[in-house]
Amino acid sequence: MHNSHRARTVAALGTAQTLAWASSYYLPAMLAPKMAPDLGVSIPTTFMAFSLALVVSAFIGPVAGNAIDRWGGRPVLLATNLTFAVGLTGLAIADGPWGLFAAWAVIGVGMGSGLYEAAFAALVHLYGRDARGAITGITLIAGFASTVGWPLSTLMEVQFGWRGACLGWAAMHLFIGLPLNWSVPRMVQPSMRAESQDVESTPPATLELVDRPRLAAGLLALVFAITWFSSTAMAAHLPQLLQDSGASLAVAVGIGALVGPAQVVGRILEFSFLRRLSPLSSARIAALAHPIGAAILLVAGAPAVALFAVLHGAGNGVLTIAKGTLPLALFGPRGYGARQGLLMVPARICQALAPALFGFCLARWGVGALWLTAALGVLAFGALMMMPRAATPQARVSVSGPGQ
Repeated sequence: MHNSHRARTVAALGTAQTLAWASSYYLPAMLAPKMAPDLGVSIPTTFMAFSLALVVSAFIGPVAGNAIDRWGGRPVLLATNLTFAVGLTGLAIADGPWGLFAAWAVIGVGMGSGLYEAAFAALVHLYGRDARGAITGITLIAGFASTVGWPLSTLMEVQFGWRGACLGWAAMHLFIGLPLNWSVPRMVQPSMRAESQDVESTPPATLELVDRPRLAAGLLALVFAITWFSSTAMAAHLPQLLQDSGASLAVAVGIGALVGPAQVVGRILEFSFLRRLSPLSSARIAALAHPIGAAILLVAGAPAVALFAVLHGAGNGVLTIAKGTLPLALFGPRGYGARQGLLMVPARICQALAPALFGFCLARWGVGALWLTAALGVLAFGALMMMPRAATPQARVSVSGPGQ
């Protein structure tokens, strides 16, 4: 019964996350070209409004995480559905740049309080240290957000125009997202109940409370910032990058479509084989995937484009899970939501800068721009290798005991 209840929660949150990502992060790719001329702005301006949403989400994240720590995920996620609905409705009725930016700012509030970090915090609040499998489960489901979202946005735009598509997504938040997040269990006890367990009996793979938490937090923030920068840069520029490596447009588009399935495969590996390792070990392996793929592509050129896309996607898929599992393994469930929000502030800002910055590098150096993301990937691996050692068993009891 317990497992089936958890499976229902994971399915509900995973589906709600698919909706949240499809209607925010993956929205501009399909609607911006239609939106821009109607609002009297350029396409880059519409993406600037999207970047504003990412910056807003960075500063909302810690507030939302703290709220989840206090009250559980259900009320925060329900409020997020309403926020998304308001922002998307505002986008649908916008009549110029001011309305465009204001609507995306509201959507940014929803993104900061309703995407993966909030869902991870909700699961940790419910399941404490035992949340790793559930975190992997929702990323497996929501990994298809672009696969679902892009065709749906296109279909609604063709039938009802881009404004109708925005209203359609708003309605889905009210009639699909709200019921799904309503089904998330209420808080019965604080997630800190896990802290009162005998830490000596907890397997090392799930308990790595560190001696120097500030250094560990700084290193994690760096790793997450690099991960978000590289994944967003690739999402925005992968077809052009592959063409610069010698692939045709048709091949570049086809190979680019491999990234999504490769992410899911990476998450399946995390759920199965890599689950035997600690989250830190699996993150180290994943951090090397993009640099290795980039080095092969830079040396071999067009024949290696598929291998690069698969390695990048698989590594990124595992690192997405690591964003949820590493803070839990290193620091425990206490204060998880607020800490997660703070750790992701640099990542969200880097994400907002990534399309423009990597686009500039691509225009100047062509496929050589991959040296930037490859070097950053090696830096992330180095940061993970420098992670402070776990505290001694005696220190763990002191750090995580119920009296703290």
